[in-house]
Formats: sequence, C-alpha cells, structure tokens
Amino acid sequence: MAPSGLRAVCLVVLLVCVVSPTRAQLIPIKTIPIAQGDQFQIFPANNLGMGSASIALADSLADPFANPAMGTRLTGSRFFGSPTLYSVSRNAGGGRSLPFAVLTRRAMWYGGLALALQQVDPSRPPQPDGLFLRGGAVQVFPNSPDPVIPGPDMRAHGNEYAFAMVGRDLPGSKLSIGASALWTGLHALDGVDLLYAGSQRVAQDGHALDLRLGAVKAWPGERGDRFLEALVLHNDFAATHTVTYADQYWDPGLQIFRQRARIEHNVDQTRTWGLHFKYTVPLTSAGWRIGWIGTLNRSSHPKIPNYELANVPAIPRDPGYTTAFDLGIGLSKVRGLASFGADVVFEPIRSYTWAAAETPMSTVSGDTLAVGAKTIENHFRFANALLRLGVGRDIELPGEKKVLGLQLGLMLRSVHYNLSQQDNVQDLQRRLTTGWMEWTPTWGLSLRFPEFELRYAGRTTNGAGRPQSTFQVGWVGVDVALAGGTLLAAPDGPLNLTHVKTTTHQISLSLPLR
Repeated sequence: MAPSGLRAVCLVVLLVCVVSPTRAQLIPIKTIPIAQGDQFQIFPANNLGMGSASIALADSLADPFANPAMGTRLTGSRFFGSPTLYSVSRNAGGGRSLPFAVLTRRAMWYGGLALALQQVDPSRPPQPDGLFLRGGAVQVFPNSPDPVIPGPDMRAHGNEYAFAMVGRDLPGSKLSIGASALWTGLHALDGVDLLYAGSQRVAQDGHALDLRLGAVKAWPGERGDRFLEALVLHNDFAATHTVTYADQYWDPGLQIFRQRARIEHNVDQTRTWGLHFKYTVPLTSAGWRIGWIGTLNRSSHPKIPNYELANVPAIPRDPGYTTAFDLGIGLSKVRGLASFGADVVFEPIRSYTWAAAETPMSTVSGDTLAVGAKTIENHFRFANALLRLGVGRDIELPGEKKVLGLQLGLMLRSVHYNLSQQDNVQDLQRRLTTGWMEWTPTWGLSLRFPEFELRYAGRTTNGAGRPQSTFQVGWVGVDVALAGGTLLAAPDGPLNLTHVKTTTHQISLSLPLR
C-alpha cells in the first residue's frame, strides 16, 4: 500500500471521534459507520419518542437546554430526574447516566441548574457467541525476566456534567435573552478504545466546555405566535489518550523473545464556533405550523490523535478545519390530544486536513519541500441528510387531570461523502466516494398527574457496526485516478465491521416545586 493510501485510510477515521458532548446545533461528523452509544443524551425531552422532531414542534423540556432563551416558556419551577441507559448489542459496550435538573422562573427572570454522573463501560469487539474476554495481564514466556504488562482495563469509567442557565424577558418587547454553560469532565468516550488496534489499554482524560448565548422574539397573530430564535455558541473539546502497547522483540544475549511496554500520549482537540437561526409560523388556525432552520459550525482541529489500525502504520497528522451547515424545514400539527411532527435537514459539510513536513523532503519531481510544507492534503465533501418524524396521542384517564401519552417515531440519517487526496511528495491523487444509512425507530410512554409527570422514551439505532478484534479498514467505491501515467489501484480489503444495534432507554420524572 502506497504511503498516500495509508494516510488516506487513517484520515478517513480522523473525524469519527472529533465529537464533543453533542446537543442541538452542534453538527455531528462521521466518516466511517462505527456505532457509538447515546452517552450524551442526558437531558429530558418531550419529543424523544416522536423521532426527536423539533423544528416546528415545541419541546418544553429540551428547548431550554438547546437554546437558553427558550426558558422564557417556563410557567413555573420544576425538578427533573432523567436516568438514562444505553447498550450496544453483542456485548460490545454500554453506559448509564443519572442527571438531575431544576428549572425555575421568578417574574421576568428564569434559570436552571443540572448535574449528571455517568458510567461508560469499556468498548469491546462484538462477540457473536455472546461471550467476551475479561481483562488481565499480557502473558509472557515462563522463564522470561520481563515485567507483567497490564492488560485491557475492563472497568467502567465515569464522566461528570455541570450545567447552568440564566435568562430574562424584556418587558413590552416580546423578546427574551439567555445564556448557558455546560462543563463536562471526560474519562470515557464510547468507541475510542477500539481505534488503537493492538493496544493493551487506553486511558482517556479530558474536558469539554459549551457556552451559549441565545435570543427569541415572538410576534402575536390571529392564527398563533410567530417565533424567531437565534443562538451563538462556542464549544471547546480537549482530551488525551494514553495508549499502552506491548512490543515483542528478540534478545540476542538471552536468546529469547521479550516484551516491553510502549506508552503513547495522543492529544485530541477541537474548537467550534456556531451560529443558529430558527423561524416558525402558524399555517392555519387548525394547529399546523411550519419552521425553518439554518445552522453554521466552524471547527478547527489543532491536534488529531494518531489512531492505530491493524495493518496500517500510525502516521502523524497535523491541523485541519471543518465548515458544516444544517439547512432544514419542519412541519407540525397539534390539535386537541394529538400531535405530529416531521423534519427534513440537509447537511453540506467541507473538511480540509493536511500533514506537514517535519524535515526537508524530496519529491519525485526533484523539488524539495521545506519544513512545514504540506505533504498530504485531504478534502472531504459531505452531502448528508436527516429525516425525523413522529406522532403522539394523549388519552384522558378516569379521574381528575390524569393523562396517558403514547408516541412513535423514526429517524433516518444518510451519510455520503467524497474524499480527494493529494500527495505532494509522490505527486499522486486518490479519490474515495462512500456512504451509508442509519435508521432509528423511537417510542415513548407518559403518565401525567397533577402532582408529577413520568415519561419513558426508547430508541434503537441500526446501520452501524463495531470493529472485530482485528480492525481492518478498506476503501469502498473508490474512483481510480491517473497520476503521472500510473494506474493507482485501491488498497485491498473491505471495511470489516460487525453490525450492532445501540439501544437507549430514558425515564424522566418531573415534579413541580410549588
């Protein structure tokens, strides 16, 4: 495999884990269909069971966490608890979250606080027989003087979340502004430990800080209010992966094979600035509404980890940046006890990454690249699409203000991208075109009483997979390119992922404080 091919395979993986604690208006980016658990689904939401439709359908629970100015819709003070559990099929991983939140309002002011503790199980290769290997120490030869090298760490590791929000209505203007901050202490990101093939263990340590400033403006009308929402956000993500390898070597003095530990520290950093707008208007007095969204994310990647893949040497990578857009339209109807919501979102994304020469390098054409010159350039062009739709129906139960709610929904995400790579050392070009589809059925059940509200929501994501113990990455649908009169064949081997399902369950309890 040519060096440019090796680097391209590695760079196809680089965006998989450039994922910070994701809320609305942070556009996710994936370049291979690795299944990852919903570990950041920690806040309560009304519409989870309806496919998370949210453009034209209001969500009184989730909206203040996405845009702090939406706290203006709070009618009183409430306490929330929303324990969440996710699992990956075939014993490939899982996690648990226990968040608590308080949202309160007093006259023109409103605010909220939330804390969450989380445990994430170590990611494991999927086991068709339902068994998995427990962690231990690397086996060495009986008479070897080598120290015992620690094996995989099979313990669950914890993450911590702290959220704060404050906002105010401006009298007489139907305008509200709000600000929020979310800090996350990270010690386990689901799926990261599978990206270092051949390693004995991966220790993660990092943090994320999400800052938001939002505003919402309302215009009353005969058919209903029109709303314009605006949001500016900044998200800073930084993590370090301490990776331990066991290298075997031949000791000519003792005439035996020995092992020694090799530790690498990989830094993962991403900084994102975002801008989001949403405008919703009533269509008719029968409860139909339509909405539009526009979102811009501009991300810089100061440092990308040197992931190790089986049969693919680790190649250092240098900075890059990404520009991502969300352009969507939504339709909803709420009439009586029935509700419906549907969203269609188009996501064009452009990402540019490169590698820089650490020493002067000679090219095949006889030129010399100076230190810092770009040796490899990669242009990703995404054309992703997202569909969310759902229905809900409330049923009044015998008694005073007792309501049973039922929800069903579906989410579809299509990922399609082109990669164009230029090797300035070998004067070669490569092109890759690939994509996949993920689908997520959702369901929900709620019981609402005057004293409290109890909600359950579940969903199962299909269409992605986890690598086996031997993680092989190949090229799918490669457009063969000609460079210098040479036919460049694609590297051998298909993408080797075992299909798994990720299932999430959330129970939300809401109590009025007055």
